[in-house]
Amino acid sequence: MSADVSVKDPAARAARLRHVAWYQQPRMKRLGAMLALGVVLTMMVGEQGNTRDIFYSLETSFTGVNLWVCVGLAVAIWAVREFAGTSVSKVAGSAVAAGRALPVDRVRTLLRTQPKLKWVLAAAGLLLALFAPYNLTGYWQTVLVDQVATYALLAIGLNVVIGWAGLLDLGFVAFFAVGAYSAAFWTGALPVDPPVVLNNFLVIPVAVVTCLIAGVLLGAPTLRLRGDYLAIVTLGFHEIVYIVAKNADGFTGGSAGARQIPKFSAFGYEWSLERMPYWYLLVTVIVVLIIVFVRLEHSRVGRAWTAIREDEVAAAANGVDTVRFKLMAFAIGASTSGIAGVVYASKVGYFNPENFVILNSILVLAYVIFGGMGSIPGVLIGAAILVWLPEVLRDYVDPSDRYMYLGALLVVMMIYRPQGVWPSRRRQRELKLAEEGLGDADAMSEPAGGKV
Repeated sequence: MSADVSVKDPAARAARLRHVAWYQQPRMKRLGAMLALGVVLTMMVGEQGNTRDIFYSLETSFTGVNLWVCVGLAVAIWAVREFAGTSVSKVAGSAVAAGRALPVDRVRTLLRTQPKLKWVLAAAGLLLALFAPYNLTGYWQTVLVDQVATYALLAIGLNVVIGWAGLLDLGFVAFFAVGAYSAAFWTGALPVDPPVVLNNFLVIPVAVVTCLIAGVLLGAPTLRLRGDYLAIVTLGFHEIVYIVAKNADGFTGGSAGARQIPKFSAFGYEWSLERMPYWYLLVTVIVVLIIVFVRLEHSRVGRAWTAIREDEVAAAANGVDTVRFKLMAFAIGASTSGIAGVVYASKVGYFNPENFVILNSILVLAYVIFGGMGSIPGVLIGAAILVWLPEVLRDYVDPSDRYMYLGALLVVMMIYRPQGVWPSRRRQRELKLAEEGLGDADAMSEPAGGKV
């Protein structure tokens, strides 16, 4: 007996499905397929978390939490498939699938209708960020400082370049390296002695200026390039910085890197190996940058970036100084990397050029796209989720296979929600209009980030 469930009327569809056996219903078939996938993944992972033990004992595989992790992942994929809609056109833009809004979009709608609630949630999130880490183990506190907060700061900077100005940058971590080596140089940790040894707090503005100059040097010769060509140039800039750092033994220390970088200190107190002071410093920097960037986004500069991102030729024809505003985007985005580089170098105390490989630039780009280009809350959420996921899988998945699951998550996300977890309203509208084959004139009414 086969079920004809092609009727579009919900009542008629439900009436027909009531007379069909549960195992013949389309949704149950898809759920069964997802559960089977979960079982297969469980067998592949095994008790020791080694994906190479494909034929490891079935009952041994079921003794750990791998079964629940993989089955839960399968059910989550099925739920997204069923309740988020069956095509990108139903998800893009308003994120309404079959008449049902996704939970995150319901929250966004609530925040738009209740402005005071937005500030309450922001305050609650800040309090959670300040006090929740005390309940974590030392390992997870290290993850928060060295990875989550650092990459969140990098994602905020890259969002200015790619999310607001529309300039594809594949070498953003090069500025991160410039900031780290600036900290090592001005604190006397490199083979070359600096003119004057500075405290780490004083190094931060110096590193910001250095990265601003580096951003201008990158942007000046690439102003005539767009799209893929600009991406190739930024990729080349990253490789230049990486190779110089690796081969200039007399200046950067070469492959040995920079060692014994002093910790932050103030009023005779040195932070030493403590984690929480660095966490509070990074949270403070992120909050200040969010306040500044939100105001910048809704200013004349933010509007100019939006115009350049939409159509650079039309923006120039209407009097926008594209050269100046593109250079400004590169410089402002690079400056945030300088701050992250100084804090990271001081926290870890040692780094080498391998900490700034091209993969890290690709990951930061993935964080921005996954969270939602042009949305500051989105890039923070994207960085937190995608940095947290590989660390959670550490105990269950072989280290060489952890990024496979990260890649699978990115694939699923780009298929069913290409605008990101928390996209800007503008980005949502663009995708919706693109799927409907309409123009985007209405989308020009707001800056790139839109409202929360």
